[in-house]
Amino acid sequence: MNVFFTFNHTAIHSYLLKYLRNYQRMKHITIKNTDQQIPVGKMVCVGRNYSEHVKELGNKVPEKPVVFLKPNSSLIFSGDKIIYPTFSNEMHHEVELVLLIGKEIKNANPGKAEDAIEAYGVGLDMTLRDLQTKLKEKGHPWTIAKGFDTSAVVSDFISKREYTLTLDEKIILSVNGVKRQDDLLNKMIFSPAEIVEYLSSLMTLNKGDIIFTGTPKGVSKVNKGDKIFAQISGIAELSCEVE
Repeated sequence: MNVFFTFNHTAIHSYLLKYLRNYQRMKHITIKNTDQQIPVGKMVCVGRNYSEHVKELGNKVPEKPVVFLKPNSSLIFSGDKIIYPTFSNEMHHEVELVLLIGKEIKNANPGKAEDAIEAYGVGLDMTLRDLQTKLKEKGHPWTIAKGFDTSAVVSDFISKREYTLTLDEKIILSVNGVKRQDDLLNKMIFSPAEIVEYLSSLMTLNKGDIIFTGTPKGVSKVNKGDKIFAQISGIAELSCEVE
């Protein structure tokens, strides 16, 4: 009996240590004015969600959200360095409203989709435009152009209980103090709730998933040494440097 207890006690202790180490290695979203640290799940992104941005890249306005994924390994936070990949010569900034999912949903209706949004942040979807252009010409996925290390940057998030999104917020990005993107969230083709509803029809969304909702017009190239500042009024801001 004592041997059995000792074995199980040791096994449980080992499991808890392993769980703790894995938890510490996970990336977490910080919720402003709370002690919450939410482990990040998958990162789902929507492209071509502002009509003027669609036009500036010569694309057609989509009938449904254009969806792609970024790996968790691409995620960094405000204050971290964006590393310019050696396999590209044209990295672009894309500033976006980012949603944090607070509960598991599948095939949600509009009300449940809205209810599943836990918090809002601002993010950067860094894109290797030269590679993306070549991939699009060949009909290949965008993964190489979108999923490289440090390609996803996010701020702290503000809880929906603390802030009510109106979509009249300004979304802004500047490089070295010069404004390059400056628009309103109400220019989005698909609203946050519509995006969540649609995504939940394609895949289960889990607590901790984050959703990039698309970028407005004004995307352009960045260079090593550039300092990027992004902000959504009333919600969050971030800053980082390209290295």
